[in-house]
Amino acid sequence: MRPELHSRAVYCVNLNSNKKLFQRDSGVLVHPTSLANEYGIGDFGPCVHRWLEILAEHHQNLWQILPLNPAGYGDSPYQGLSAFAANAVFLSPEHLFEIGLISGSFLESMRLPPSASVDYPEVYQNKLKLGLEAQSNFARLQSGHWLREQYEAFLECESEWLDDFAIYYALKARFDRVAWTDWPEAFRDRDPAALDAALKQCACDIERAKLEQFFLRLQWDQIRATAKRLGIRIIGDLPIFVAHDSVDVWCTRELFRLNADGSASVMAGVPPDYFSKTGQLWGNPLYNWGRHREDGFSWWRRRLRRILSWVDVVRIDHFRGFEAFWEVPGDAETASGGSWVKAPGREVFEAFVEDHGLPLPVIAEDLGVITPEVIALRDDFQLPGIRVLQFAFGTDPMRETFLPESYDGNCVAYTGTHDNDTVVGWFNSQPGAGSTRNSTEIEAERAETLAYFGGDGSKIHESFIHSLYTSGSSAAIIPVQDILGLGSEARMNTPGVSSGSWRWRLDSTEALQGAMRALGALTQSTERGLCSRAVEPNNY
Repeated sequence: MRPELHSRAVYCVNLNSNKKLFQRDSGVLVHPTSLANEYGIGDFGPCVHRWLEILAEHHQNLWQILPLNPAGYGDSPYQGLSAFAANAVFLSPEHLFEIGLISGSFLESMRLPPSASVDYPEVYQNKLKLGLEAQSNFARLQSGHWLREQYEAFLECESEWLDDFAIYYALKARFDRVAWTDWPEAFRDRDPAALDAALKQCACDIERAKLEQFFLRLQWDQIRATAKRLGIRIIGDLPIFVAHDSVDVWCTRELFRLNADGSASVMAGVPPDYFSKTGQLWGNPLYNWGRHREDGFSWWRRRLRRILSWVDVVRIDHFRGFEAFWEVPGDAETASGGSWVKAPGREVFEAFVEDHGLPLPVIAEDLGVITPEVIALRDDFQLPGIRVLQFAFGTDPMRETFLPESYDGNCVAYTGTHDNDTVVGWFNSQPGAGSTRNSTEIEAERAETLAYFGGDGSKIHESFIHSLYTSGSSAAIIPVQDILGLGSEARMNTPGVSSGSWRWRLDSTEALQGAMRALGALTQSTERGLCSRAVEPNNY
């Protein structure tokens, strides 16, 4: 079947609309990388379509994912090499076989042994081989072939970011994948003569980068069509900061606070918190907000338009950074010596409303040090915040707001997020394992949890899920690991740990059958998800 290329349509609502973003919706958080298939990593192929069918069969109408951008340091989707491109690890060999760009024997050669963990070096090599084969066969297509016509339209449509990304991608390969700040000076500083030479010398890699982005878009547009047919909205994720080693910083250095050699003069992070006694030093460069203001925040507007052409709703990670951000000196070794600096978030969101109307298809990830000013920014723009049930038990100063009885009709409730341990892992946790809690605090937290839910804790994940679905939250979203009742071995990410995260994946979908049936029954009894669609659905 010949797919049609997605247009640049923006999902808008009327400024005077009384619609809410969510109306007793429910769904599951799982990144495509974690889905089961035979190619070492979940991708944009049949495994996603199967997953969407599973969600719909069990009455869920939301699927939440992590960022789809090319992962950078530590394979983290939150350290993307581009704010606009997609990650080539998502390329589906099955789709490329279907449209005739690889052979059956080549498809067979792409299979990898089943595993509950992504082996990224192996996957990267496999997907590089796939991209090269598809590029070679694409070059043999005759003029006028529908794929060639679609590709030419794609190049024209995406030129504002694609050309820069492709040459950055090629130069990364040429310079052994080191950061752009460590490239030869002429390339680091984008000398026109050096870049002109690279266009010729790296032409093959540049073309492959563009083709991979084209294939990824074709594949994702089929996923969007399946989701729409099934009544499922996809929630994407937009990290507030971009990676220092990214095409965005390399090409638009004036938008970031950098030294003359391209190094960061100041860095992003958060102060000491639940996860780290010295804070979290993320290393992302901070924005030169004055330059963003000068052109009406056009980079931010393009960025939101871009992600909303891929997903229906977007969660903005570290939303509080739009009100004030934790600024750390560029040479600091920890985040503890930083300070709060005001940001022009209200101006940015006024620009977003100009483009998209109200309600904005945006979730505010409002965790961390939340002040009245952050709450006002969130509420003035009618953004749903999030509530994480794990934080209701313990010493969090806002713990009462995380209890289900406090949820209002404009919040999205989670058992945990990608940064948390699983519910079962958290309940059985030990001191020092991914948090700053000591043994006394853990025992007190566990006792408080048992007192709240009753029972012996053997089905603590089911208690968490039930409480969210019966709450007044406008949406409830459960990480798939919590649906399955898995322990810490299934944790997606441990903040502050430089390696080993982002690798967990499902062995198969068979283990999900019983747990999803139970979730579907709960969804029906609480009139959530697709069961709530007697109310007019939200379409953005």
